[in-house]
Parts: sequence; structure tokens; C-alpha cells
Amino acid sequence: MIRSYFGLTDNPFALRDIELLPYQQEIHDTLRVHCQQGGLCLVVGRPGTGKSVIKESLKRLPEKEHLVATIARTLHTYTNTVKILCEAFRIEFESSAFKCERKLIQEAFSLNRSGKMLVTIIDDAHLMEMENLRKLRLLLEDFPKNHNLILIGQVELLSSLDLAINQDIKSRVTYSVVTRRLSDEAMREFIHRELDRLGLAHSTFTSGATELIIRSADGVLRRCRNLCLSAMLEAVRASAGRTIDIDVVNRVLLQPHWQTQVDLTDF
Repeated sequence: MIRSYFGLTDNPFALRDIELLPYQQEIHDTLRVHCQQGGLCLVVGRPGTGKSVIKESLKRLPEKEHLVATIARTLHTYTNTVKILCEAFRIEFESSAFKCERKLIQEAFSLNRSGKMLVTIIDDAHLMEMENLRKLRLLLEDFPKNHNLILIGQVELLSSLDLAINQDIKSRVTYSVVTRRLSDEAMREFIHRELDRLGLAHSTFTSGATELIIRSADGVLRRCRNLCLSAMLEAVRASAGRTIDIDVVNRVLLQPHWQTQVDLTDF
């Protein structure tokens, strides 16, 4: 409905359609270099600051040159991690992780000889128990030296690695970066670039609406994207025309999930 209302051929402010912002592209390019050399990389930051976008960009690396295995938050046990590696390497998982380790190492060297770069991504790595990460690191030490392990998570991951017991992991980090909040100007450029992609005028969002979105997003790209989309949906609901003004954005911001404190006495 939103597409017909605004005369669009594509969904607005959709995550899959967002191009890397300049600082995200720089992180992506650096990680690609490390993929060629091997190592342990950390990408940490607040929720909504672009970690998922960077992860998706890595998953789209050319398949002819890369083999990328991604372990999601719900699969952080060592056994599940080995299962995902087996799936990526097209190896049948046997009854235990231990029985598969040797096959994984052999296949890793075979793929490496064929010219493929091996990349393992642990998403939401701050939720992974360090003991499981330590087991994974020991396995990957037997992989080709140019294998790359990338840990993506919130800043709590850095605190965990600072503990004395985890210094053996931290000492092997070859690159780390914190995804930062966007400046007001970068946020404004993001909104305008997305409107350009959709074929909509920058005036689709009035200057007041744009500034309110930027201020409310507080430098977090995900919040900015969600606010823009929600404002467009609110305009459709209220038949408020094809221009998003400050009143439309304010109605969105009155929804409970946008407020830091919610008074439930009247509910």
C-alpha cells in the first residue's frame, strides 16, 4: 500500500537496499584486506550503528574467491558452530563436533589450495560464551593461516576480552573497530540519498520533519531508517498527503516504543 500511495516501485528505507555509508565502506574494505592475510577481527558498536549492514556486505563477497560461514546468535554452542562450518564446507556432520574437526581442517586446506579465502563470522559475539570461542579458536589455529575470523557484537565484547582469562584471545586480534554514531550531516545525507533512490523529492520530508527525525535518531542509523519508514506509513494511514511534515513525525514519536518512559496508569 505504501508503494502505491507514494508512487514507488520499491520498498522505502528497506535494509537490503541500503548501500554502505562511507565509513562502513572503509570498514568493509579493511576487512577484505584482512580476509586475504588472515587473522582475528572485531567489529563492535551500539545496536543500530551499522554492524548488520557490514555483516551482510561480507556475506555478499564473490563466491568464486570467498567461502563465508556465518554463525547466528542462537547457534553459539561449539557443536552448532561446527555444524555450520560443515554445512559451509559441504561436509556431512557426524555424531559429534570432535569427529568432524579433522575433516574440516582437511577441507579448509583443500579450499585454500583452490584459491578460496575462508571467512567465519560470529554474529552477536558478545553473547557467545568465551569457552566456546576458545574452542573455536583452537580449531581454527589448524586452518590455513590466511583464514579470517570476524567477531561482530556490542561493546560488551571488548570488556569480556579485557578479562585476564581471555588475554590469549585478545592478543590474537589483528584489527578492531567501533561502529560510530552518525553525524547530523551524515544522517541528512542518508535520508536524501534514499529519497533519490526512490525517485522522491527531498521535500517529501519537510525540513522540520527531517531535523526532528535526525534529533530523535541520536546518530543511530537504524532508528533513523525506522522513523522515516514509520512516518511514511503514518502518512498513508492518515491520508495526510505525500509530504511528511513535523506533525506526522510527532504522531509516530508518541508511540510507546519511541518513548523512554511510558505512563501505563490509564491503560
